[in-house]
Amino acid sequence: MAADRAEGVLAIWNDIRADRRADFESWYRNEHFPERLGVPGFRLGRRYEMASGEGSARIGIADGPRYFCYYLGDTAATFTSPAYRERLNNPTALTRSMMSDAFHNMSRTVCRRAAIRGRMSSGLAVTARFHLPVDQGRALALLDTLAAEDGIARAELWSAADAAQGAPAKEEELRGGDRKIAACLLVEAMRAADAERARAEIAARFGAAAEVGVYALVCELAGAGG
Repeated sequence: MAADRAEGVLAIWNDIRADRRADFESWYRNEHFPERLGVPGFRLGRRYEMASGEGSARIGIADGPRYFCYYLGDTAATFTSPAYRERLNNPTALTRSMMSDAFHNMSRTVCRRAAIRGRMSSGLAVTARFHLPVDQGRALALLDTLAAEDGIARAELWSAADAAQGAPAKEEELRGGDRKIAACLLVEAMRAADAERARAEIAARFGAAAEVGVYALVCELAGAGG
């Protein structure tokens, strides 16, 4: 299955202790990212860093954790499969160190891609996290509006796959537990001004119900079968 037809999403936001960021980058590049994309059913992984605040050019107003990553899988069940659970419950020594000592403010949710508008990808992502159920009609209406605008490459609605979450795995236990979302709007914008416009439209439509952040793509990796 090609990544653009993948039905499942694993959506992750997190912060990293300042004194472990160099370790985090090395671990992610050399061990963690390749390991995850080697799991059967994982089709694509994309890593981002917040596009405002410390160490980067400011784009409007952005909230939320510094890092965002998502994986596309064949279905939501990819992210609770025996092969993936085996990885989660048997972390490497370095992964144990990172999960127990470096990660904080972690949000991790298995989702389904409920709607996709557009076929392109770009280097800026606006994410709107909903921690309570969202009115799907309102969300889809905004998705359609945004996707029709110049400067927007793609817009998606992700819905939490509640039945697919499963019991906490060893890695989550090491982190001390993760937050979950009910839904997410992902908008891929072509330029900074486009991302800011999308962020403002989401904030105007949903207000405090949506936690909105603007993220810049760091890298992506395709799965072995993708």
